[in-house]
Amino acid sequence: MSFLPDFGIFTMGMWSIGLGAIGAAVTGIVLANTDLFLSKPEKATLEFLEEIELKTLGSEQRTFKAGELWKKNGAVIMAVRRPG
Repeated sequence: MSFLPDFGIFTMGMWSIGLGAIGAAVTGIVLANTDLFLSKPEKATLEFLEEIELKTLGSEQRTFKAGELWKKNGAVIMAVRRPG
């Protein structure tokens, strides 16, 4: 007759929780540092960029097509899409 409790189930539970925590940590690190599951961005064509309407900032509100920026002179364009 033994008065010591059986720690077998407790030990198995601790191993399960520990392995689950390690798996969750590895998964989090992989997802945070890679783009494995992100969709690939599409490249914008020049025709698409020319048709975008731009608005000026400040007191004088003016709306114009983006193609006007490079009709006479060259321009460097960076298109950023905000989420939402």
